[in-house]
Formats: sequence, C-alpha cells, structure tokens
Amino acid sequence: MTTTHCPYCALQCAMHVDPTPDGRWAVRPAEFPTNKGGLCRKGWTAGELLTSQERLTAPLVRPRRGAPLEPTDWDTALETVGTRLADLQAQYGPNAVAVFGGGGLTNEKCYLLGKFARLALGTSRIDYNGRFCMSSAAAAGLRAFGLDRGLPFPVTDLAGAQTVLLAGANPAETMPPLMQHLNRSRLIVVDPRRTPTAERAVASGGLHLAPRPGTDTALALGLLHAAHAQRLVDRTYIAARTTGFEQAWSHAAEWWPEQVEHVTGVPADLVREAAQALGSAAAEGGAYVLTGRGTEQHASGTDTATAWINLALALGLPGREGRGYGCLTGQGNGQGGREHGQKADQLPGYRRIDDPESRRIVSEVWGTDPDALPPAGDSAYELLASLGEADGPRALLLFGSNPAVSAPHASHVRERLSATELLVVADCVLSETAGMADVVFPVAQWAEETGTMTNLEGRVLLRNQVAPPPDGVRTDLHVLAGLAHHLGQPTERFPTDADEVLAELRAVTAGAPADYSGVTRERLEAGASLHWPAPAEGTSHPRLFVEEFAHPDGRARFVPVAHHPPSETPDAQFPLVLTTGRAMGHYQSGAQTRRIEELSRAEPDAYVEVHPDTAATYGLLQDDWARLVSRRGAMLARVRTRTAIRRDTVFVPFHFGGAQTANDLTNPALDPTSRMPEFKTAAVRLGPASPPNGDNPRPRQLDSVADPSICEQGRNHSGARDDRR
Repeated sequence: MTTTHCPYCALQCAMHVDPTPDGRWAVRPAEFPTNKGGLCRKGWTAGELLTSQERLTAPLVRPRRGAPLEPTDWDTALETVGTRLADLQAQYGPNAVAVFGGGGLTNEKCYLLGKFARLALGTSRIDYNGRFCMSSAAAAGLRAFGLDRGLPFPVTDLAGAQTVLLAGANPAETMPPLMQHLNRSRLIVVDPRRTPTAERAVASGGLHLAPRPGTDTALALGLLHAAHAQRLVDRTYIAARTTGFEQAWSHAAEWWPEQVEHVTGVPADLVREAAQALGSAAAEGGAYVLTGRGTEQHASGTDTATAWINLALALGLPGREGRGYGCLTGQGNGQGGREHGQKADQLPGYRRIDDPESRRIVSEVWGTDPDALPPAGDSAYELLASLGEADGPRALLLFGSNPAVSAPHASHVRERLSATELLVVADCVLSETAGMADVVFPVAQWAEETGTMTNLEGRVLLRNQVAPPPDGVRTDLHVLAGLAHHLGQPTERFPTDADEVLAELRAVTAGAPADYSGVTRERLEAGASLHWPAPAEGTSHPRLFVEEFAHPDGRARFVPVAHHPPSETPDAQFPLVLTTGRAMGHYQSGAQTRRIEELSRAEPDAYVEVHPDTAATYGLLQDDWARLVSRRGAMLARVRTRTAIRRDTVFVPFHFGGAQTANDLTNPALDPTSRMPEFKTAAVRLGPASPPNGDNPRPRQLDSVADPSICEQGRNHSGARDDRR
C-alpha cells in the first residue's frame, strides 16, 4: 500500500493505492484535512488508467506530414527533436520554438520546464494552460492583497462559517469532498444554472442567485451597495487595514438592487437578502466569499474578481479569523504551476521576469547572465494563435495539456498546431493534440513518479511513487534532460531526479514571495503541514494576511471597477448565450477520464443543458442530438432539458473532443490584465442534428446515483460505489 494524492483537482485528496491480484490498482481514500476520508468518483477510479490498454509505451515519430505515427526508440526520437529544434532556431532565432505547459505538472516539472525554455532554448515563448484557469483571480488578488494564493487560509477553516458565498463555483460536482467543509454553512450560490451546489444551497435554506452570464460584476457591485445601505460595511476594518474604499464605493453607489435586477435578472429582494445574510455573518465572525471559474473566465474577469474582493474587504473578511476571501483553484497543481516559471511573465517563486533583482537571483542559481534571460512572452492563447505565422513560433513543445480540445476557438488552435513545422507532445495517452504531433514522448503518470504539488490552499504535498513506469516510458524530467543534452546543455544543469530539482527550487525561491526554501522531502514525509511561504528559517504560513497584507504599507487595496457587458451578446442570428463548465465524471479535456470505463459509461457524450421551453422552440426533446453553432464553429451534443436553467442560456461541458468539442464555439476575447479568454459567454444558435458518426440515437446512460454531488466515502463489497454512505 502506498499513500499519495489524487491526479485530478486542486483539492488534492489523499488516497491509498493498493495492487490487486489481477495486476491492477485499487484506490481508497485516506484521511487528510482537505478530503476528510472522502473521494469523488474520479478519485475512486483513478487507478484504472495506470493499466489502460491506451497507454503509450514507446516514442512515436511521424516520418512525414500526412503519414501515420510510427514507434521508434528513445535515442532516435530525442535526436530527431533536438536536431530540428536547433535547425529552426539557427534559421529563425530562439523564439522560433515555443513551450506550453500544464497545471497538472508537479512543481519540479513546472520549474524545470521554465528553466529549459529560458536557458536551453532561450525563448520567451512559454506559457501554460493555467492561463485559462485562474489567471484573472490571480491578477485581482495581486493588486488587492499584493500576493496571490488561491485560498489564503486552510480549507478546514470553512467548517466554522455561518455563511459562504460561492460565485461561479460548483464544488458539489467539481470537487465533492470540499462540500464536507460547508455542511454547516448557509450557502449563497451565484450561478446562471441550478447546479448541484445551488440545489444543495436552496435545499438547506440558502440562496441561489442566477444572473445572466457575464453580469457578475454588476451583481457584486449591487451586493456592496445593499450591504452599505443596510449598514453592514465594517468601517473600523476599512480604516485600519485598507485604502481606496471611497473610490470603489463611487462605482457601487449607482448599483441599487432594482438596477441590478434590470441588468442581471436577479430579483432585487434576493440581492438585499443575500447582502443581509453575508453581512450579518461577517459581523458575527463566520463569513467567506469564494470565487471560481464561472466568475472570472470573461474578457473582464479580473475586474469581476476584483468586485468580489471589494465586497469581501468592505465586510471586513480577508485576513481575519473565521472570515475570508479566496479563489477555488481548478487544476491539481494550478497554484504551483503558476508560481515556478512556466507562466510567460514569471520566474520561480512568483518572481517577476521584468524585475532586475529577480533576474539576478535566478541567473545566479542557474549560472548564467541576467541579460541572457529572455523577456516576458505572449500569453497562452496569443502564443497558440501565432503558431506557424510569419513572425510566430515554428515549433511547439507541449507538456501536460491538450489545447486541441481545451483552448478557446479550438478549431483555430488546431489549424495553428497543424501549421507548425514541428509539434512535439509529451503525454501518457494519445490525446487529440498528441494525435496531431510529429513526435510523441510517452511519459509517466501521477502514480509512477515522485514530486511535490501545491493545492488550492497553498499546501505543499508529496506525491509518492506507487509503481515504476512501464517499460519504454520515461518521466517528463528525463525528456527535458534528454532534449537539453541534444541542445548542448551540461548534464548537471537539468537533473532527472525530483529531489535534486526540488533542492534547486528551494535555492532559487529563497526570499521570494512564494518561498519554498523550507520544503524538503524529509519534512513532508514526516507529516509537516507546509503552506507557502515556507522559508528555511521560520514557520510556514497557513493563514496569510492575519497581521498585514503583502503591499509595502501592509494594507489591502480597494480597486474601483465598473460593469462591462460580455464582448459578444446574442442577436437574431445567434439568440442564445452559451456557458461552459465541468461535469462531475470528467476532468479538463477528458483525455484521461474518457478512457476510464465507469466514467465514460456515466457520461458518454457531450450534452447541452437547456430549458424545456427553449428546447421546444427549436424542435428538440430530451436525448435528441442538437447542433450548436457560434460565429467560430459548431458542435454536436445530446439534449438535456432542465427547468432550472435560464431560458436564454444553454450549458455544455468542455470534456469532449471531435464533433463534440465545446471550445469550437467559445470566444477567445482576452481580459486586458490577465489575458484570460472569455470561455463563459458566447452567442450561439441551436437546432436538431443527426447523431455523430452515424450512431443510432440511444438513451443517456447514467449510474443510479440519487445525488451525484455526494462525496463518495465508501464502496460496497463488490468494489462499486456505495452511494448510500
């Protein structure tokens, strides 16, 4: 038996992984503060992919464009890539090669990937899929608090909350074990859909506020207005610990509840009731505001996240016992992924790449000249959209991501991927992006290597190796080291041992905002609870901002923000608003979960959630196939009618590829600060369609689960979930 952590979301539930007599791996939950002995169905089935018949176990090379991928040996694959990278850079310069990473990579991989891009390749063109995940909340947190850590307090603090507002978050489906920490709280859920989280809120006496997609900023401003009118604003806290309230209030002053109702569709009396519930709980010492992707994946997402922060600051929540503001990070290492150098504008430890002192410190550890480090490059979508262009990258190295499915305007991204002269993908299965590659490196999975992860509360975790990788499979660290060698780098500069990489990460982050200098394998194995900053001398910081915020004057900043409509609104040609998100049984682009039988059986197809009246308007019934069309593309999805969704809104999960790719519809309009694309609103039309691939229509197959949001803590004797527990 080995104890490790789940390969999926940022809750990073602890689990035991045991070998079975038939050569497979069984997973069961372990006690840990975040999951309290619970797992969702994704966690329960995580072991299945380790022995999947779809595992890649040999490098693949495409001899020429249009030809199929063929197995080859590692030396040939590495030499092929190394030679072609060198040739392209010799002809077009260092920025001819781009690197794209992922928020599921370990801290060691994230760090070495950023170092590889900037040192071995000398390219400024590196970013990662976390840009699509939490960049707006990160930008808002940095300017408000001076530091970004998703939750600046432990998850366990939520258990004492009287009221919790969840804006654009659906943890009952996306991270079910988190709901155990909210069982005693009155929930206020902000979401255009009646999600399982919203249903839980209403059933337990809470509130569901269902704004029109893209109007969250107006709602947050309206809640601040209502709190101010009801004398719930904490003037003492504002005077002692913040600056800029009056300027922020000047924007909220015009958003009285009736005006909010006109713009958002949320009844004015619900706005007042929500403000009263949250403000009263804040005064009594038990209130939190938590945000998620739904409120920030917009072209104005940074301002929207800021509006929620302004509300939290006005109520005196951040940095106080029993109160707080935080953002629910999505990907498993979404926090660590943006801290250690695979983001275009950052160096390890949350150091800024445009800061001379940060460049000096990092260069000293790396043994290079600070002036040799490239500047900041393009953000994720801009990087992908420039592939193969005259002044764009000619080659792309991709680790831990599947942008052919997950990127906005995905059809255009696939065109640009096809336009590269060299596409190299490291993955454990042949994802949609890997299937387009010229070279594919088969790499180890979560349970086949050791490394550290940083979860949504800034807790650094040790992911233990359960079993060695299959023959023919190497780790991402080995891939980077092999490529660096072929590019002429000294062997010692790119270690293949995770502990060696962590030692270097400790050195390079010492004294940085995200200080990991006190993080060691020995401390983690001994059960130490390490939340960054975790300096070598001193203690780690599970609760940030208790005494002061991270700005030089120690105060948090109110930032004035205004409501801006979505960059694309419905019209006669595209009369409905599309919003996208996650389903309980799948994760991210589905490259892993669609290969797990139980999960695929439960959700075999993309679906479009639509109000029955809206469906009838377009001649659609439950389980029909529908075609959704936006200005950028089209997709097929099976109809799922629900009376609790707005009539002007349709919802589609983004876990499916091929003809069912939701992101073929989404809008790549970017937030001016975070460069986050507008995933959550797009104008679409809806109509009947034939089944994909000529399949016969069939009823949707579902597990018989009374409440799919229940945290699954036990299984019955046959190994199937026991959902009664």
